[in-house]
Amino acid sequence: MSVNRVMLIGNLGKDPEVRFTPSGRAVARFPLATSEVWNDAEGQRQERTEWHNIVVWGKQAETCGQYLAKGRQVYIEGSIRTRQYDDKEGNRRYITEIIAQRVQFLGGRGTEGGRSASGEEAPPAAPPAGEDDDIPF
Repeated sequence: MSVNRVMLIGNLGKDPEVRFTPSGRAVARFPLATSEVWNDAEGQRQERTEWHNIVVWGKQAETCGQYLAKGRQVYIEGSIRTRQYDDKEGNRRYITEIIAQRVQFLGGRGTEGGRSASGEEAPPAAPPAGEDDDIPF
């Protein structure tokens, strides 16, 4: 048995980019930041932010493009996928993405509560994670 399941709560690093396949299916992509905070051995506060590449398909992708924006907090549930491609110089590159099956909008940026991409009521918001304008992709 194997399981490939991811659950994240974080903040969008930039507005979703929505495109359509030749067959008309929507796909949205956006970076998501998750942060953890701890005190080191000397008692100093430390923070680490991890960036995740999120991919959403279909009607959920269109809804994300309509209602999400940089800084907005979301809950993502999906699976991890790594794919390869060749860059402009012909070098083989790898990218790891989270393929979202569920996107739930949480409070943040002046909103209270939220809704999922399917319109369900969301739970109260958790404290916002860090955000960064220097996204590494």
